[in-house]
Amino acid sequence: MSTQRISYVPLERMDERMQEEMHRCATEGTPRPESSAVRAHAPNAFWAFADSWKNVFHNGVCEHAIKELCRVYISRTVKCEFCGNQRSVKAATAGLYEQQYDELLNFESSSSYDDRQKAALAYAEAIAWRLDTDDAFWQRLHGHFSEAELVELGCFIALTFGQQSWIRLLGIDHHQYLAGTDTSLAPGFRTPEELAATKAREDYWAAR
Repeated sequence: MSTQRISYVPLERMDERMQEEMHRCATEGTPRPESSAVRAHAPNAFWAFADSWKNVFHNGVCEHAIKELCRVYISRTVKCEFCGNQRSVKAATAGLYEQQYDELLNFESSSSYDDRQKAALAYAEAIAWRLDTDDAFWQRLHGHFSEAELVELGCFIALTFGQQSWIRLLGIDHHQYLAGTDTSLAPGFRTPEELAATKAREDYWAAR
């Protein structure tokens, strides 16, 4: 059991606009409210993240489902359980299915991804693991993405890699703030009881 290292800012201490964003997190998810309640200690950081997340994750020129795969790939890479146990509702609506999350760390050999998705995940892998790249790597990316898409995708991967590397340290978990909704939680994490049971299983992804 991890210990929470930075407290949640109570909702009543937030201004009206920030409270609206917190309720959006609770009802729409990605992010869920706990991480936002930590960032609320520094409103400039709160809004810098919220605005960037909206602009480069939920919106933008590259399709959201590909960014969602990259987000959860990063979760599995840095072992951020809080982020890794969330799912984007928007990506599910676009056709992303749960098995595609299960095989992320072995994406190159998986049949669950198309060539464009694999290229994006290779980009995330190279950023996260600081891999050396060559002309073939960049030819692969340019074969699937415009330069605008590559810039947006690279900025998004960098944003979520930095945030998740930090959030992993905080000891926060779901169902701790504005509890009572399960929007954007992965199967097996939608109630406190489910969450505890899933984390106790030997095949829980973060225990492997």
